[in-house]
Amino acid sequence: MLNSLKEKVQRFGGAMFFPALLLPFAGILLGLSVILQNDQLFPFATEGSTYTQIIGILEQTSLVIFNNLPMIFVLGIPITLATKESGRATLTAFITYLTYNYFMGATLSAFGPTFGVDNFEPGELGLTEIAGVLTLDTNLIGAILAASLAVWIHNKYYDFEVPNMLQSFKGTPLVVIILFPITILAGIVTLIVWPTIQSGIFNMQSFMVESGVFGVWTFTFLERILIPTGLHHFIYGPVFYGPIAIDGGTVNYWIQNLSDFANSTDSLTSLFPQGGLMLTGMGKTFGTTGAAIAMYLTAKPENKKKVLGLLIPAVVTAILTGITEPIEFTFLFIAPLLFAVHAFLSATMASVLYVLGLSGNFQTGFIDFIFQNWLPLGGNHYMIYIIQFLVGLGFMALYVVIFSALIKKFDFKTPGRSDDLSLKTKKDYKASKKDGESTGSVDQDLASAYLEALGSKDNIESVTNCATRLRVKVKDPEQVESDAVFMDIGAAGVVRSGQNLQVIVGLRVPQVRGYIEELIK
Repeated sequence: MLNSLKEKVQRFGGAMFFPALLLPFAGILLGLSVILQNDQLFPFATEGSTYTQIIGILEQTSLVIFNNLPMIFVLGIPITLATKESGRATLTAFITYLTYNYFMGATLSAFGPTFGVDNFEPGELGLTEIAGVLTLDTNLIGAILAASLAVWIHNKYYDFEVPNMLQSFKGTPLVVIILFPITILAGIVTLIVWPTIQSGIFNMQSFMVESGVFGVWTFTFLERILIPTGLHHFIYGPVFYGPIAIDGGTVNYWIQNLSDFANSTDSLTSLFPQGGLMLTGMGKTFGTTGAAIAMYLTAKPENKKKVLGLLIPAVVTAILTGITEPIEFTFLFIAPLLFAVHAFLSATMASVLYVLGLSGNFQTGFIDFIFQNWLPLGGNHYMIYIIQFLVGLGFMALYVVIFSALIKKFDFKTPGRSDDLSLKTKKDYKASKKDGESTGSVDQDLASAYLEALGSKDNIESVTNCATRLRVKVKDPEQVESDAVFMDIGAAGVVRSGQNLQVIVGLRVPQVRGYIEELIK
């Protein structure tokens, strides 16, 4: 039962991550628009000019993702959680979310004082507009509730057989009919309990701010150390995209106020103390780079050239995007102690920088570092960014020294220290195909190979993915091939827990998962 619960939690965590993949590009656009309005760099960017108005249009357009995060989560969650007909499940979630908010809006309009809303007017604290209707502002919590209810009923009743005379109600219409009273009930419960929940959220926000450096260290450590379990989504998700640290999430708040932060000369931590919780990217960029250097330095001399070729692409990916699992899972499987040290150093680096005055959207990689922090804010905050880079290099050196010492002391078999262990790439897979023939694209080939290694389509109970991992629940774990087979295909590793497996595929995982689902059908 515990494994089943864990599998469901991991699956839900992956669903939460999927909509967040849209944010980096929107952040780059917004960062560029702020830079282009800087009159020190562009003297013609005067207030009221045609140029400024055009860039202002770009800025407002780039906010479309951030201003509609709840709706995007409603539409994105079913794509991962639906076990059948995910497109229809998405439509069902959308209808459910609108029903949920329309009901609460109409109820508050008629009986607002009964639920503690004495002034039901636009702009009032705790209220918002959803699809043109004023309603209770439940933020991501309401969106996740509506989407989860919709997917649950969809998975349960979409294929439910009805009498011939009622065939027109089969499928999505039946699901919506069942959901209607459930959604109304959820709306009533929300109206009653939301004030208490909101009070708890406000208290949590105060705690996050008041805990200071201790909160930053604890948050960053948990966000790293829980990666093998897949539960790290539940650490950063409610903070980055939910209301736990600040209304709307830290990412959204930072983006919305980027221009104000850029124009202020106050310290970043005083402007936005909650941003200290978004320094997790320091360990992803500088930390994993130091770990990779240590693995290279401790490899056997005859293997160093090969190890360098394997590590460079993974390091570049980690630095630019913050996707670190190909490197982290390499030493996690071989030496959990190294991963614990990594989590500790990553948390300590974030805490040191927070004490020195750094705050901002540093939870991924250099692309976001540059466009959402350094370029738009560099004019007034360049000194803290210089300090940030120096501290990052210092901790990178610390990683190299500590990792190298531990690898040698305990003889950890990191890449290049044994003949049968290396960091695999997708090129290895193409070279290892027995028949030497391709069945289609690289993603299709990978999907076929992974499906065969998982025991064929008949052994698959459910499949989903997060950023780089294929999450699979199999019927019979005995039919699943060894880790070596998966790594020959191109996986960086496999995490096994009973019927649940996590295959570290890499950045191709959404496409591979899609082809696997096609093969299963």
